[in-house]
Amino acid sequence: MKINLKDDENVLFKWFCQGLKYFLLTLLGLVIALVLSQVFGAISIVGMLLSTSLWIWFVKIAVSLFCLFAIAMIIESWS
Repeated sequence: MKINLKDDENVLFKWFCQGLKYFLLTLLGLVIALVLSQVFGAISIVGMLLSTSLWIWFVKIAVSLFCLFAIAMIIESWS
C-alpha cells in the first residue's frame, strides 16, 4: 500500500537516477584526471588510475546500478 507516494513516483527509479548521475560524474572526473596526469607526465598517478582494483570497483557499482534499474522496472510494470 502506497501511503505518501504519487502514482508516477517510483523511489527505486529515483535512486537509480541519482546513482547513475554520481557514477557518471565520478567516471568523468577520473577520465579528466587521467588525461591531465598523462599530459603533465605524472606517471604514478596514471598507474593508480589505471589499476585493475579501481576498475573492478567501477564494474561492481555499474552492475549494482543495472540491477537496481531492473528491479525498479519490474516493480513499476508489476503495479
